[in-house]
Amino acid sequence: MSRSCLAVILAAGDSTRMKSSMSKVLHKVAGRPMIAHVMAAVASTGVSDAALVVGRDAEAVVKAGSLDGVSVEAFQQTERLGTGHAVLSAKDAIARGYDDVLVAYGDVPLVTPAPFAAAREKLAQGADVVVIGFHTDNPNGYGRLLVEDGELIAIREEKDASNEERRITWCNSGLMAIDGRKALSLLERIRNDNAKGEYYLTDIVEIARAAGGRVMVVDAPETEVAGCNNRAELAVLERHW
Repeated sequence: MSRSCLAVILAAGDSTRMKSSMSKVLHKVAGRPMIAHVMAAVASTGVSDAALVVGRDAEAVVKAGSLDGVSVEAFQQTERLGTGHAVLSAKDAIARGYDDVLVAYGDVPLVTPAPFAAAREKLAQGADVVVIGFHTDNPNGYGRLLVEDGELIAIREEKDASNEERRITWCNSGLMAIDGRKALSLLERIRNDNAKGEYYLTDIVEIARAAGGRVMVVDAPETEVAGCNNRAELAVLERHW
């Protein structure tokens, strides 16, 4: 695509549940650090610049995520105040002005370029935000996608969902694409007025709609957007690979 694109990759996981002294995204699937797989996927969609939001082992994470043809810059996440806050750690990069901004996670190693490319295509067609979703037989624990007339109305976290909404099997992967011209404005409107006092990236859906924007969804296979939080899940990802 001729449109410019920044990938913001959240890679500050501290490996507590992995019971490891090494950054989570440095653990390997198919012999490569998870962050390297994610970088390869976003690079294949035409991303020229990447902002890695890092925590522990920052230098090693940047080295593992470096790729020819992509300019990589690290941004230290000093506080854990939610996904929206994490993305804003890369505020200086976002503010430079890109057509598209992708948000990805460094612990989703099976993701392919396809859903990112589909999301960018929706942005090119006029969407303000594009969420990458997946269908699952077991939606427990995931945010549900509330869709009307082909547009995403909201992402409802399970704890806030009604019984009817909990029956929805179309779920949020956490991956998304944002119109780069509006990204910073939308992100800065996220508030932490929730029980945890955190800034949730998912709030950007209703914020964009309230501003008159369009929010769309594209699909990815469930296994492709699976994240990794512990050793058991790492073994599952390896098996799927």
